[in-house]
Amino acid sequence: MAKQAQLHCSFCGRSRDEVKILIAGQEGHICENCVEHAQEIIVQELNLKNEAGVGGNSNFKLSVRRPAEIKKFLDEYVIGQDDAKKVLSVAVYNHFKRIVQKVQPDDIEIEKSNIIMVGETGTGKTLLAKSIARLLNVPFAIVDATVFTEAGYVGEDVESMLTRLLQNCNYDVASAERGIVYVDEIDKIARKGDNPSITRDVSGEGVQQGLLKMLEGTEVLVPPQGGRKHPEQKMIKVDTKNILFICGGAFDGIDKVIARRINTNAIGFSVNKDEQEHQRKNLLQFINATDLKSFGLIPELLGRLPVVTHLNPLDKETLRSILTKPKNALMKQYTRLFELEGIALTIDEAVLDFMVDKALEYKLGARGLRSICESILTDAMFELPGTETTVLNITLDYAESMFSKSKLSVLKVA
Repeated sequence: MAKQAQLHCSFCGRSRDEVKILIAGQEGHICENCVEHAQEIIVQELNLKNEAGVGGNSNFKLSVRRPAEIKKFLDEYVIGQDDAKKVLSVAVYNHFKRIVQKVQPDDIEIEKSNIIMVGETGTGKTLLAKSIARLLNVPFAIVDATVFTEAGYVGEDVESMLTRLLQNCNYDVASAERGIVYVDEIDKIARKGDNPSITRDVSGEGVQQGLLKMLEGTEVLVPPQGGRKHPEQKMIKVDTKNILFICGGAFDGIDKVIARRINTNAIGFSVNKDEQEHQRKNLLQFINATDLKSFGLIPELLGRLPVVTHLNPLDKETLRSILTKPKNALMKQYTRLFELEGIALTIDEAVLDFMVDKALEYKLGARGLRSICESILTDAMFELPGTETTVLNITLDYAESMFSKSKLSVLKVA
């Protein structure tokens, strides 16, 4: 009698004794290892088809919001900055209209209007971008320009900003090509100077050159996982002609460039001194592309960022509103934190004024308010959880005492 042949996997050839599970088919068998590998191959193939746009099964659904609706939503999270909100609302709305328009053969082609926002640190540039991302039903990515270097050097290529956009929409290329990218810290890639040097400005002017075609609109080969590109890597082709780019930066020191350009020292009997002083405190309202060029952005890049807007410095009244009025105001956040511990937090009005005065003194903007709140409330947040305390009232004496113990109090004011 012939010996019965031992069962084995028809894919890898392993015998029944070498595997844990052997699944029988009509004319063969498959082991658990080959099932896992097959699953990996299926996932990779489906991802590649999505990346290449094969099948056209995009889940992108456009939700059009009018400029007034967008601004109303931004008002819930950002105090003031009406000019910047209007510019952003109009740009985003026009971006929607540009996408949904049905282009006829002889029709007018609408070009996109990329934006550059200029404002001091802590005035709300990134918060505006995050708030828009919360509202819109389009892929939105926030990237930092400081990590980019010119191709071939250590750092990230400029194309990797599109990788984040693809990741945010699960590599749906069709929807990513209608997305919005916010490039933060754009001032950090300013040209370092016009002095000739044997070394290249690979993290300044080199990055600006790399951004040119991407901002204008071209087909870009994007590495799926970001980082640096290498020859054997599979790339995703993304067309950037319908991607809106919003750039933001503090441009520290550009107010001196603006002051040199405009006349802020007019004299005479008819000069309004109060208005002149107000203009000196907010020179950014007079900013234009010429000032950005003097700061270090190349003319070719500025030509692709036609809309220039500014964010006003935060005054005492605005900072006071930031503490209490927005939907995610700091005081509401800390009140909620103590509520989770069963503690009712109340803060005297004088304490809020004290926080605002310190934020103005140290010139830290809205972010400074968070640091000041932490310095005052840290001891309470450390000691009270787990105790029987149910009410906490922060007085001015307590706030001054806690703040004087913190390291913030020893900062030197410039």
